[in-house]
Amino acid sequence: MAYPIVRMRRLRGSETLRSMVRENRVSLDDLIYPLFAIYGENVKNPVPSMPGVYQMSVDNLVRECGEIVQLGIKAVLLFGIPEQKDEIASGAYDADGIVQQAIMAIKKAYPELYIITDVCLCEYTSHGHCGMIQGDRVLNDPTLHYLAETALSHAAAGADMVAPSDMMDGRVGAIRKKLDSHGFGHIPIMAYSAKYASAFYGPFRDVADSAPQFGDRKTYQMDPANGNEAIRETALDIEEGADMVMVKPGLAYLDLVRRVKDEFHYPTAVYNVSGEYSMVKAAAQKGWIDEKAVVMELLLSMKRAGGDLIITYHAKDAARWMGEK
Repeated sequence: MAYPIVRMRRLRGSETLRSMVRENRVSLDDLIYPLFAIYGENVKNPVPSMPGVYQMSVDNLVRECGEIVQLGIKAVLLFGIPEQKDEIASGAYDADGIVQQAIMAIKKAYPELYIITDVCLCEYTSHGHCGMIQGDRVLNDPTLHYLAETALSHAAAGADMVAPSDMMDGRVGAIRKKLDSHGFGHIPIMAYSAKYASAFYGPFRDVADSAPQFGDRKTYQMDPANGNEAIRETALDIEEGADMVMVKPGLAYLDLVRRVKDEFHYPTAVYNVSGEYSMVKAAAQKGWIDEKAVVMELLLSMKRAGGDLIITYHAKDAARWMGEK
């Protein structure tokens, strides 16, 4: 059937009707807010390239989590910036490390807030790479031990979920084995399964102080030209024990979100990364776009593509806007 029998505009005639037939919605349950912990007291360092994002000492981080809980956001993704860095990333798996301290403090104040921890070594290594190095090579297998120890230390501190982001082969299996053998079989793993060597990460490297000191990450993060490879990576992570998978970045890779979701039917997260966030903020500050409308449309696009969860620096703003209804 076609026009005039079928008139698609009939179902667009009012906000009530549009709401009734709406296929996808963004809710507070979908949002995960990234946080960055740093040593010190009463520290709140603004990140110039990411307006509204801060490095925060644990005391300020706890206060921030109070606001997050009040807004109705239920989950955070926690990163850490150590005082000192070394070749073996010892700050990452130190039981008294910055992430471990932050987990314990947040859980004490807000036990209902779900804490996911980023498991990687780049913030903690003196060379800025996500693994152990030999000359100018990033070594895969020796890195797995340190990643597993990091995940274990996060779980022991009280993390609810761990999220390995390093892209070393076999890291999900190594972490699953380590957690299970130490009584943490109940801790889920959210794998950064399709993580690309993207130009959209620039501002994140400012906030996390994690830029590599030599070379780049193209030998372990994925080539932006490849799609089938993302399916293979995701399949391997699931086989090794991942409970959730992720596509990172978001906007330029929504085709992969759809493919991953259709192929595996697994809970799928989308990381709305720093460069995507900063572009929107910059355009909004210039008055070139309606920030609220653009942000909500972008988040909706990630849901429409198949994302179940969205990690986004826009989470607090989005929560406020949703609360205005």
